[in-house]
Amino acid sequence: MIFIVYDLEATCWDGNPPSQVQEIIEIGAYKLNGYGEVMDSFSRLVKPVIHPYLSFYCRKLTGIEQEEINRASSFAKVIDDFQDWIDIYDEDYLLCAWGSFDQQILIQDSKLHRLDYDWTDPHINLKQQYHDLKRLNRRRGLRKVVEAEGFEFSGDQHRALDDAENLVKVFNEYIHEWQY
Repeated sequence: MIFIVYDLEATCWDGNPPSQVQEIIEIGAYKLNGYGEVMDSFSRLVKPVIHPYLSFYCRKLTGIEQEEINRASSFAKVIDDFQDWIDIYDEDYLLCAWGSFDQQILIQDSKLHRLDYDWTDPHINLKQQYHDLKRLNRRRGLRKVVEAEGFEFSGDQHRALDDAENLVKVFNEYIHEWQY
């Protein structure tokens, strides 16, 4: 089994206005073998099409600059590269994300671009499983969980590869506990 521990960043606005449709702007992932050893990483920016200009709030939150987004590849190209990197046709893989948002927006953006999204299963929500495992009543963000587990949060929060790297720490701590 190959584990794909990943995180996505998406277009965002202060207060998340209901009329705004979010799109993926960054994918960061680590490929782990069955022992939790990192085999490879994947990091790409994605150019949104509905709202091609990032809000000030989004640029400040993620640290992603508009110039970087302007040079980014399309969702279709990045997803094709991501699927090739995962090796979805030859590998037995499991997508692992912190929460349900990542899988939902992968499916939403795939539909938006008229692409197949069956490959987004199998998928597990590590946030839900972590909270069930720890019997926590209140949801905790990734940074708080990483620190509660005794790890230092490394990199920049709200950057996909950095968040995925921190998620790998939690994933490996409970590698034999996850249900899939």
